[in-house]
Amino acid sequence: MSLIAGIDVGGTKCLGVVLDAQREVTSEHDVLHQVRNPTPRADKLVDALEVLAGQLGDVQSLGVGVPGLITLDGVMRASPNIPGSVDVAVGPELSKRLGRQVNVDNDGNLAALAEWRYGAARGAKNMWMVTLGTGIGGGHVVNGVVQRGVNGFAGEIGHIVVNPDGPRCTCGRKGCWEVYASGRGLRMLAAGEAGESVIARARNGDADAVTVLEAWARWVAIGLSNLTNVSDPDVIVIGGGVSEAADIVMPIVQRWFVETLYSPEQRKHPDLRVAQLGEHAGAIGAALFGAMHA
Repeated sequence: MSLIAGIDVGGTKCLGVVLDAQREVTSEHDVLHQVRNPTPRADKLVDALEVLAGQLGDVQSLGVGVPGLITLDGVMRASPNIPGSVDVAVGPELSKRLGRQVNVDNDGNLAALAEWRYGAARGAKNMWMVTLGTGIGGGHVVNGVVQRGVNGFAGEIGHIVVNPDGPRCTCGRKGCWEVYASGRGLRMLAAGEAGESVIARARNGDADAVTVLEAWARWVAIGLSNLTNVSDPDVIVIGGGVSEAADIVMPIVQRWFVETLYSPEQRKHPDLRVAQLGEHAGAIGAALFGAMHA
């Protein structure tokens, strides 16, 4: 058995998994071992990852997904959701401590890789992964290759500006897409009510909740249309916590997507699909990434 490991660093938890490299991963049941630890401040992040790597055991390769601007050599330049994250040398420092190569990339990129390889975008030529959680993350895969950009910063789609006069984002700019279309955005549009509550009320036909959900879904669709106009993908995968309410959310997003897309009658639309690998996508992608570059 060829064991590979991946770690996904989230805003509140770090999830590590061990996989059999020779076995397809179609659900969490294909994960051989997993460990969850709290995400610390940036100055303690490498320490926490060193501990977690030890908990995952003896493996052939290790990859790590981290949110924010991650350089090609694995340095976290900035990450709005991890306090103190400025020029944290995650990849170089962790490799030094463990005495082996540790490959680090943006968490959205790695979730995209996992969904392309094993999940909802399997077989796609050009796909986007869009994670709608507290913020918005993303990754772009073309012909099996994650598009990382010149510096490694590609895919920061949550910070596309959709309203320059809008509320301030956690990144410091105003009117980013994630201000409106993330889980935090849904709460803002609902005047502070939790998104889960809004969705529950909308399921029961509450008119006010449906109005809020319509407004939020329109903002989601605007961003998806922008991605489509720029890159013409065949598949867009929607993941993150909001995707758990896909049965009520996705039909509204789909309708607004057609409304906001450039020349929708004259083109083939990308398939909007719900992520299949759930919260494990980033860690699975990290394991794949680590094995690919070992």
